[in-house]
Amino acid sequence: MRNLLFLVTIALLLQSCGGKTSEKNVWTGKDTIPVKLIPIRSDTSVNQVDASGLLSTENEARLSFKTGGVIENVWVKEGDKVRAGQLLATLKSTEIAAQVQQVELGLEKAQRDYQRAYNLYRDSVATLEQLQNAKTGADIARQNLQQALFNQQYSKIYAPADGFIVKKLGNTGELASPGTPVLVMNAASASSKWILKLGLADHDWALVENGNKATVKIDAFPGKIFPAVVSKKSLAADPVSGSFQAELQVELGKEQAAIGMFGTATITASGSTPGFSIPYDALLEANGKKGFVFVTDDRRSVKKVEVTIVSISNTAAYISSGLEGHAFLVSSGSPYLNEQSVITAR
Repeated sequence: MRNLLFLVTIALLLQSCGGKTSEKNVWTGKDTIPVKLIPIRSDTSVNQVDASGLLSTENEARLSFKTGGVIENVWVKEGDKVRAGQLLATLKSTEIAAQVQQVELGLEKAQRDYQRAYNLYRDSVATLEQLQNAKTGADIARQNLQQALFNQQYSKIYAPADGFIVKKLGNTGELASPGTPVLVMNAASASSKWILKLGLADHDWALVENGNKATVKIDAFPGKIFPAVVSKKSLAADPVSGSFQAELQVELGKEQAAIGMFGTATITASGSTPGFSIPYDALLEANGKKGFVFVTDDRRSVKKVEVTIVSISNTAAYISSGLEGHAFLVSSGSPYLNEQSVITAR
């Protein structure tokens, strides 16, 4: 009986060893990774430039006083809507009124001098030259009065058009210098045009031309897309940001926008670039104009190749070179791959 139990135990041990040996032979292959493949086809992709900026109007006015003086009142604050001809700010009138009165008195004296010279000339006491000099003095005094009255008129700031106050740079009691802006105003009348001011990188600036069409999305109007066109390109970089400014003229239709609203734009640049259009998610290790993707020709093994990026949109990347001669692109599952991976298409 003991011999029988011993033989049964030995048989079970041998069977167990044989099973492990067989199982080991089954897992000699590599694990396959499921991926999504798309065929690689050449495409004439349209260059697109994505940028963002702030909404403004075409006309901006930096309002100031003609003469210097102490600010008496600033009747508006930032963000206020104003009408054409509305009084916005005034200087204290004491000094400018005294100047006007002084010039008026000078004119009265010059007119008396001229009348006296005229009477003496008529009586053959004064010479013609003396009469002419007196007349010139009266004319100069009259012009001085016009100048003083003009300065007095521009000691008050009026709104040149309907619009909004963007910045308030001066306050009551401050000393304003001649020509120094006190208020910054943007015109926003029915005839004014809305623009989106963008900052572009060097490469994007070179692609964009005046007249290029664009679409604009504004956060204040979710789900709406507004047509636009490139209306202006700056020929110098901004000294602070280093970017190049461009302006888009935006058609807002019936929407009432406000100055300073944030918007994003997609500009369709001039010309086209032969190459390939691939999903944005297929890119690996993108750096500037260089990136990497995985490709396959036999749907089993993969290869990592370097590609040259022309431009990138929200959903796609436009490739100029690097995919030539390959059949399929790994569009999903790339982060889990290396060049020794075995794949299966989902």
